Amino acid sequence: SGAAVGAMMPGEMPPPAATAAAAGTCANCGALQQNINEYVAALIALKQKMIDGDRLLTEYQQKCTDILYFSIKISALRCQVEQMLQKILPLEKCQEELGSLKAELEEKKVCL
Repeated sequence: SGAAVGAMMPGEMPPPAATAAAAGTCANCGALQQNINEYVAALIALKQKMIDGDRLLTEYQQKCTDILYFSIKISALRCQVEQMLQKILPLEKCQEELGSLKAELEEKKVCL
């Protein structure tokens, strides 16, 4: 089989209409390439924002976990303090009574 129908021979120039169409296509290709570049740049920026967002979310969740942990610790410490206060109050009363008894003994000792 020979050359395809409509194929140009070497050295033959394309018709003027084809040249204009080709130039228009190249301009469109340039615009398309620029749009693609901008789209890719926007996607990369979005991906970076997502990565940053994930990192911030992880840090926030860690802080929430820490707060919960410390809240539980603080509650436990409050309970311990409350228990210690309940043990101390009777001891303070005993100390007062001992003070009174000691004073009475001193008085009796003086009398004797």
